[in-house]
Amino acid sequence: MHAEVHEVGKGTYLVHGHHTNWVILKDGDAVTLVDTGYPGDREGLLGSLAEVGSSPEAVTAVLITHAHNDHLGSAEYLRHTHGTPVYLHEAEVPHARRDFLQQVAVGDVLKNAWRPGVVPWLVHVLKVGGTEQHPVTAPEAFPVADGPLDLPGRPVPVHTPGHTDGHTVYHLPEAGIVISGDALVSGHRTSRIQGPQLLPDMFHHERARAVASLDLIAELDADALLPGHGPLHRGAVKAAAQQARARAV
Repeated sequence: MHAEVHEVGKGTYLVHGHHTNWVILKDGDAVTLVDTGYPGDREGLLGSLAEVGSSPEAVTAVLITHAHNDHLGSAEYLRHTHGTPVYLHEAEVPHARRDFLQQVAVGDVLKNAWRPGVVPWLVHVLKVGGTEQHPVTAPEAFPVADGPLDLPGRPVPVHTPGHTDGHTVYHLPEAGIVISGDALVSGHRTSRIQGPQLLPDMFHHERARAVASLDLIAELDADALLPGHGPLHRGAVKAAAQQARARAV
């Protein structure tokens, strides 16, 4: 499987895998990887690192927006095989260990099977290992601080709960970029609309908190949105968050 790599800023790459995205932040020879796609995206993930002139050994850390299977896919592989630390918000650490699971259940998907796109999406999820569990054995909470992490790309974590308890977006202030995970997306196979939006309701652990977190994203100064699903969105992130909130009412 070949992933599509798009350079969206100096050393910043948005990668499209099997209908989910990850981000590569490159600073010299060092890399921060934000999310890792589905388990079935591993070949594409490793290929995307090679395409930007990097390798798994060069990954300083994996940052996870949230511990759903389509974002956590190869995190444990990188940790176990290459000793790469895997960082999340402290509230998301037990989720990554699979102490509990805040993910849409098969029953909820079946209740929504009548909606356009849901059945093809479910078939796709099964093919790429989306129902497999690959817990991270030793996930770590990134330091809680007001400011950037000491990692390539200097990402600033912003806690945006709702999709999961510990969902986090990563702000790159100098580049004017927000890596938004599933707190704010620009499309999804089960959605009837395109552009800035919340995922359909069945995907959120607490929808009301997910809607409220859009206000936190709107406060971030950026003009490029790198979502967990959908294409790159250019334009003021504040306006994108406001549009998603209006659509969510």
